Amino acid sequence: MDKYFKLKENGTDVRTELLAGLTTFLTMAYIIFVNPSILGDAGMPKDSVFVATCLAAAIGTLIMGLYANYPMALAPGMGLNAYFTYAVVKGMGIPWEAALGAVFISGCLFVAVSVFRLREMIVNGIPHSIRTAITVGIGLFLGLISLKNAGIVVANPDTLVAIGDLHKAPAILAVIGFFLIVTLDRLKVKGAILIGILAVTVLSFFFAGNTFHGIVSMPPSLDPTLFKLDIMGALSVGILNVVLVFFLVELFDATGTLMGVANRAGLLVNGKMERLNKALLADSTAIVAGSFLGTSSTTAYIESAAGVQAGGRTGLTAVAVGLLFLACLFIAPLAGVVPGYATAPALFYVSCLMLRELVDIDWTDTTESVPAAITAVIMPFTYSIAQGVAFGFISYAALKLLTGRAKEVKLIVWGIAAVFLFKFIYLGAG
Repeated sequence: MDKYFKLKENGTDVRTELLAGLTTFLTMAYIIFVNPSILGDAGMPKDSVFVATCLAAAIGTLIMGLYANYPMALAPGMGLNAYFTYAVVKGMGIPWEAALGAVFISGCLFVAVSVFRLREMIVNGIPHSIRTAITVGIGLFLGLISLKNAGIVVANPDTLVAIGDLHKAPAILAVIGFFLIVTLDRLKVKGAILIGILAVTVLSFFFAGNTFHGIVSMPPSLDPTLFKLDIMGALSVGILNVVLVFFLVELFDATGTLMGVANRAGLLVNGKMERLNKALLADSTAIVAGSFLGTSSTTAYIESAAGVQAGGRTGLTAVAVGLLFLACLFIAPLAGVVPGYATAPALFYVSCLMLRELVDIDWTDTTESVPAAITAVIMPFTYSIAQGVAFGFISYAALKLLTGRAKEVKLIVWGIAAVFLFKFIYLGAG
């Protein structure tokens, strides 16, 4: 084991790596409750999505540990699952089977750019301000969704949105859960998000009429989602922009997370990850596997930093996380009783954390900051991440052109802006 994972070389041991794996798992285990809840809103069978979530996380994380030898964990990504459900399936009216097809195609594209080492060209070609704004916009979008799920924000025919009934149990419990999560996380309590979700779920039995169905059982059937992706449906013209958004977010999210966690672990050599392509291949392979199993895009989790903080330095940490996700297959009844207002506080906290990316935008240059603001603001206001990305690229290219700075725009930006503009003019904004 020492030889395979190079434990001594990285200044660690088996006990430290296993404890680090447990730490990482506790900080991200909320996804086994949140992902089925979100994808269930898309009409997908929650029990099957629960199994798919556990398996996709296990497969991706085990590949990361055994192939790339990095202490990073993977699971279906927050934000991408919301985009899948609320923008693609509910917003655009696309069947979830076709949306899974789009995830598959984006995963294949991700594999291709990893194998042929095109990542650097693509990542370096997209403006930093737009990259940052996509993260911020997804955060705002998540915030709106979480407030809606908690009943704190409701629809209103006169003002579009309004405050909900804060006297109802779901709203009150969601508020309690949110403050509990933030407090515990600030006090550096491991698994703060998971504790918050479980606390609200327990309270829901006493104050919101929830019912208990047990804790342990054999895993539910995966058949309702297994191999149900519709690739031909995803290749239709109307969904091409969906594939593009999936691909761009997957690429930037994975690269940024991997580099950030590796930097915190001291695993960068001259500012680079020696095995970055292996790590990206693990990520992209998990996306493809997840689309077959029945879940939205898988990505590297920033929560891996918790395990790194606990001493994790090698792939053995990731292997421990992967095995724990497999063990979770047997707690499906527990996952099934978690209401939407219990996961809403977790979504809202993740939303708040994603907004910190705003500091990375150059607000003194309006040709950078205005397209970034447009990207972020359009997402929640149109209930579509794709529309935000589209308006962001178009406005960025237009402002650079109108201010005589067209030479600053990379070719790939012109290409993406042209594709979106063509879509709006000839195919409509849907």
